[in-house]
Amino acid sequence: QVQLVESGGGSVQAGGSLRLSCAASRYIASSYCMGWFRQAPGKEREGIAVIANDGRTGVANSVKARFTISQDNAKFTAYLQMNNLKPEDSAMYYCAAVVPCWTLTLTMSAYEYWGQGTQVTVSS
Repeated sequence: QVQLVESGGGSVQAGGSLRLSCAASRYIASSYCMGWFRQAPGKEREGIAVIANDGRTGVANSVKARFTISQDNAKFTAYLQMNNLKPEDSAMYYCAAVVPCWTLTLTMSAYEYWGQGTQVTVSS
């Protein structure tokens, strides 16, 4: 069983930056993707960004200009760099993993492993 642990959330003012981390408890697989999702109160969970272990990435258009996804394969860790944060970015941010991952996807039902989430709050 793979466990995912997010970290790096917190409270920032609008325009600030945060870097979220998602660490897997062990080697996941020869083919996998790690995705970032977020859910604000009263809203549906949405996919933000995805990265495959071979380096392919995808970022939602809504945040593409401000968010970047990356990874450190040796540490089984994915990162989400969030710049120029806005109050509407406030949400619980979750990471997830899907095995195998032949096609980048942000479809939640495809992901089998989920972290507990880390809260991001952006004040105006």
